[in-house]
Amino acid sequence: MAEQISVIEGNKAQKYQSLLPQIEALVSTEQDVIANLANISAALKEGMGYFWVGFYHAETPDMLVLGPFQGPVACTRIPKGKGVCGAVFEQRKTLVVPNVDEFPGHIACSSASKSEIVLPIFKRGKVAWVLDIDSDQLNDFDEVDQHWLEKLTSMIGLML
Repeated sequence: MAEQISVIEGNKAQKYQSLLPQIEALVSTEQDVIANLANISAALKEGMGYFWVGFYHAETPDMLVLGPFQGPVACTRIPKGKGVCGAVFEQRKTLVVPNVDEFPGHIACSSASKSEIVLPIFKRGKVAWVLDIDSDQLNDFDEVDQHWLEKLTSMIGLML
């Protein structure tokens, strides 16, 4: 039976400190990657109160395709180098975008999205997935998010 995860109280670091072990426990007994990514999306959205949380899979060396997510309808395919997700896919590093309208080539899947953090997830040295998190608030992500979410993406990389 799945655990109930709801919005966690405390400052951002405290929220992540509480949420990451819950996510680890949630996925530790399941082998199916899609099921685990779906639950991770839901846990992040519920636990942190994000607007949109989801994963894009590196279907080919040049194309990301939508995977498990929580939130409004999303873009289905993103070419390498296009938008924030495509830039992360190409650059192989986390990007924090305080205002998506100021990001060159931003792909507006939802006009309600205002800021974003996108992180690569590696398998055998290649970007296999990207984790995309959007906020409906400007400048909502910082180095605290990056630190804790990189811990999470490292954990996800180990389960791929």
